[in-house]
Amino acid sequence: MTRPQFDAPARTIRQVDYGFFGPESPTWKVWTAPTAVIGFQRAVVLEHFDPDLTAAVADVQGIYKDPKGRLDHTFAYFLIAAVADSRMAIEASEHLMRVHAQATGIEPISGKRYSANNPASQLWIHVTGWHSVLKCYEMYGPGPLSPEEEQRYWAECGIAAELQTCKPADVPTSRAEVRDYFAEMRPKLCTSERAHQGMHYLLHTPRDRGPKLWASSRLVAPAAIATLPKWMRVTGGFDHPALLDLGYRLPVRLAVKALANETAKQKVLGNFLGPMTARLYAEHLAAGTPENPITVTPREARARYGRAASAS
Repeated sequence: MTRPQFDAPARTIRQVDYGFFGPESPTWKVWTAPTAVIGFQRAVVLEHFDPDLTAAVADVQGIYKDPKGRLDHTFAYFLIAAVADSRMAIEASEHLMRVHAQATGIEPISGKRYSANNPASQLWIHVTGWHSVLKCYEMYGPGPLSPEEEQRYWAECGIAAELQTCKPADVPTSRAEVRDYFAEMRPKLCTSERAHQGMHYLLHTPRDRGPKLWASSRLVAPAAIATLPKWMRVTGGFDHPALLDLGYRLPVRLAVKALANETAKQKVLGNFLGPMTARLYAEHLAAGTPENPITVTPREARARYGRAASAS
């Protein structure tokens, strides 16, 4: 089976407007911080606790053939949703839904049919992504957002969820609701041989996938693991001593400060994630004022730039 591929639209990242959030938003601040790399590794590992997503990755998406490609394309999508203009975000969203539509099959644990576009699975991807990136920003970056910024961040999380198949009423929009969501999900999560393989492959990518990715994954993994609760670490089979958590925090915080240099940050993005993410981030830095310096809603953007609008 051919592996579905997400590719960012060819146009530059911000031409028609400021997208959904804008330059002063906490979303721009958190998703473009160096800590997003750690948060992203954390998020893609946690995806494997959803058995349907594990099946989709193992059956179709080829994580074991091209781990860097999957990391690159997935982070590129999140970056587009966060900082691109609304036209690119809608085009990327609709393209990704078409890619996911090909990812269907039989989940081997339950024997039931899975779909990568299933709203519950899409919500798990979305919440773990936004929560993980914020968690690592707080632990290794500047620290917690202000109460006002955090309230806005989770409201923006709900807006970004409109680009996926998530049910709006199910999307948590505060730290307390995120905590409740994880508590509700915990009994539904599970691991398997394939899930463990995927998690460990992303945390400790084999040397034969390239020395840069091999080294990068091992440098980032302890930082990502240190942000996770004990039950996830034990269930996933990647727990490590608490002493490593303590010893790793200061060096990571210093490394993050060093990555305030944009040239160094772009090298990290290119080495660990890949060329698509590095290109989009460079375009984000270089982008000037768009044609319309405003933010819009996903509904407005879909009406202007979606496939249905183009066909009419």
